[in-house]
Amino acid sequence: MRSIGEMARDSGLGVGTLRFYDRAGVLVPAWVDPVSGYRWYEPEQFEEARLLARLRRAGMPLADIRLVLASWSGADTDLVRKLLKAHLRRLEQGLSDARSDFSVLRALLDHRENVMTSLRIVTVRLSIAAPELAAVLDTVRFAASTDPELPMLGGVLFDIEGESLHVVATDRYRLAVAQAGIAGHDGSRVQVIVPTPLVDAMRALLDSEGPVRLSIDGDRVTLEAAGRLAAGQCLDHDFPDYRRLLPRAGGLRTVVEVAAFRKALETGPVRSEEAGAPDLSVLSVEDGGTVTLCTDVDEDPNRVAVNREFLLDALAAGARDQLILELGAPTVPIAIRRPDDEDTFSILMPVRLEN
Repeated sequence: MRSIGEMARDSGLGVGTLRFYDRAGVLVPAWVDPVSGYRWYEPEQFEEARLLARLRRAGMPLADIRLVLASWSGADTDLVRKLLKAHLRRLEQGLSDARSDFSVLRALLDHRENVMTSLRIVTVRLSIAAPELAAVLDTVRFAASTDPELPMLGGVLFDIEGESLHVVATDRYRLAVAQAGIAGHDGSRVQVIVPTPLVDAMRALLDSEGPVRLSIDGDRVTLEAAGRLAAGQCLDHDFPDYRRLLPRAGGLRTVVEVAAFRKALETGPVRSEEAGAPDLSVLSVEDGGTVTLCTDVDEDPNRVAVNREFLLDALAAGARDQLILELGAPTVPIAIRRPDDEDTFSILMPVRLEN
């Protein structure tokens, strides 16, 4: 007999997936240890698992997969052929619909790009306190992407509106937002993406206490600080609408002592789902509000796994002795906020655990 781990390795279905299909009655193990609950499969079930993996990759609905498996080893091969043919027709129709939808989306994008081009002709002049701009750049810089396949994320968004400057960075797995007050702007919203090398050059100039001047002329941005300049071209891309990604209220909120929490993360238990994958810290909030690092994740269904390095970076960027940690379900992003400024925060995507 094959253990669930062997079946997962050889069939291409994860352990968690095999457990799901057991609960769904699609691929039920031949024997379950009554003491440990461990699942075992007959050798002939391996062919069914491989078939299930192929049908799953093809996107067949679960109800049809169940019928295919029930008929596969029997005499009713006609039913199997009919189900496969019907699913292929659905896929072909879905592809046709997708092509039509993408055609419409391309036309909408062409129109939107023309509108955005006209917006990039604007000129902006504003002033901001050097320490305040330095602080917000330090808060978000860690989250900027280095992926060459995603050039629109390879910088920091400067979102200017009213008397506020929001700076935002994301690499899809984490997002950081910080806000600073500005003066001299007329109030209309202007957004530019400043490439990370230019962001770093700007940050190097912010060693004074007085105000600095930020200028945007079309696609060129300039920072003037104490007679020194950092200037360059903005990225010619559109940044994702970060406001749609902001965390919703709810979940568990707890205040953590940053120094103690960092030490616990650096020395505590970690998980790694596969070779070469980042170390994960698995967090749980106890009834009293204390955050603990889990060792046996199966005992806590509400535990949340997160990239440990990303969490350590977010704690450092928070720049406070205490920070607020917001934890929801295992699939809900983690938020790290400052107690004195909840408009400045980081979001970390959770990592799905296989078992």
